[in-house]
Amino acid sequence: MVTLTQDGAVRRDPRRWWALGALVASMLVLGFDMTILNVALPTMARDLGASTGEQQWMADAYVVVFASLMLPAGLLGDRFGRRRMLITGLAVFLAGSLAGALVDDVTWVIAARALMGVGGALVMPLALAVLPSLFGPDERTKAVGAVSAASALGLPLGPIIGGWLLNHFWWGSVFLVNVPMAALGITACVFLLPETLPHSRLRSNGGTPIPASPRVDALSTALTAVGLSVLVYAIVEAPSRGWGDPLVLGCFAASVVLIALLVVRERRSPRPMLDLALLAQRGFLLNTLAATLVMFVLSGLMFVLPQYLQAVLGHDALGTGVRLLPMMGGLLIASRGAQPLVDRFGPRAVISAGLVVLAFAAFLGSRTNVDDGYGATALWLTVAGLGFGFAVVPAMSTALGALPRDRAGSGSGLLMTVRQVGSAVGIALLGSLLASTYAGRLDTSALPRAAARAADDSVVGAHVVAGRLGDRALEASANAAYIHGMDLVLLVSGIAALVTALLAAALLPNPPRSAPASEEDTDMAPAPADAGQ
Repeated sequence: MVTLTQDGAVRRDPRRWWALGALVASMLVLGFDMTILNVALPTMARDLGASTGEQQWMADAYVVVFASLMLPAGLLGDRFGRRRMLITGLAVFLAGSLAGALVDDVTWVIAARALMGVGGALVMPLALAVLPSLFGPDERTKAVGAVSAASALGLPLGPIIGGWLLNHFWWGSVFLVNVPMAALGITACVFLLPETLPHSRLRSNGGTPIPASPRVDALSTALTAVGLSVLVYAIVEAPSRGWGDPLVLGCFAASVVLIALLVVRERRSPRPMLDLALLAQRGFLLNTLAATLVMFVLSGLMFVLPQYLQAVLGHDALGTGVRLLPMMGGLLIASRGAQPLVDRFGPRAVISAGLVVLAFAAFLGSRTNVDDGYGATALWLTVAGLGFGFAVVPAMSTALGALPRDRAGSGSGLLMTVRQVGSAVGIALLGSLLASTYAGRLDTSALPRAAARAADDSVVGAHVVAGRLGDRALEASANAAYIHGMDLVLLVSGIAALVTALLAAALLPNPPRSAPASEEDTDMAPAPADAGQ
């Protein structure tokens, strides 16, 4: 949508903003899913009898599949058209949401979440991959900010709608609400988003054109999926089994071997699915790592917070969603203010400052105690939203800007894969830290074995047991133990954000100022046959 006239002037298609609207609708679907589930976890834990580990898998099943399949998903978009694959991903996501609404067992919920992850794996990287072809360098940060804000819009809106549904219907309704949203995204993509295809390369003998991107490698995809799944399984199971348990150690070893085999295979492939050459580009690599570490911190924060608001402070699901609004407010401010600051100070300074702000918010949150109300939480949530927006939006925009146009799909797939691995590991590691700290501090010495086991599983389980037994001391002990675990998670998150800020300030390159759009920006022009569709 960025082209040159015969006299060399830049001509921008006004439809690019309508196309951005289609991408925003697609990303909004993913945002709804992630946040609605976080708020629904306490309710699902009570109704389905899910332990803390099972809750982690309900969250991580989506993220692990998401991360595992984004590399081949990006390649599919490069080869067969990004709009076509984006619509396919939304359709799969719709089917998974419908399945999640109809099942009534933890295992099947996890399976439905995995199917939704397949759809999400197609949607996320391809929504980002088309941005360099739609917008020039001077508008790209604004476009990335809009897409990121749309994804994050589910943070408050998804839980608010989901909370209202949980107050009036069964927990499956939080899956069902994704169906009309996915249908809206599909419709928007069909009518508003033009197809974008890379130029083909000619064979050496000048014969039939061949696609610019490699074929999807089934073995490499399997190595990615199994390696990540085994790694996350080991992290989730370690607190209950012990870090020295043979199964846990075996899973860690297997994950290292599988991921190493993936790297070796891709390095030897003439046309690799995992293009390690992209990681040799310093701007892409370091900005990707910065965005990944931000997601590590944020995913852990979003895992622990809903249970605190719901179980400890006693708010219902709707009230929990409303109380996440301050984070969204901070994020919206940051997404709108990031571009002027990047133009003036450069992305390195803005990313580093955003990480410092995020660290400050986590440190504030780590001082929470049992007597604090919601006011203190609202304050540090607002600060966290500001830090998240100022850190992740410039990092992603700069990383995308460093990609060759013909590898935008696979490159953004790599970017989002690494980001989602950060999210999965964040939920698994910080969730495991929370679970082990909580269980270690909870006093269940006076309880029968079965009741003690239920209370140890989660703070929601402890409140259910306390309610049945009329045990106020257990409820108080559970609240204190959970807050202690949450504070420790936030402290670790703050330290991680601060260390990342220092590394970003020292290592991130500052790219040169944006130049006007040129022929390089036209490498991914809309395919004429589909442009009007």
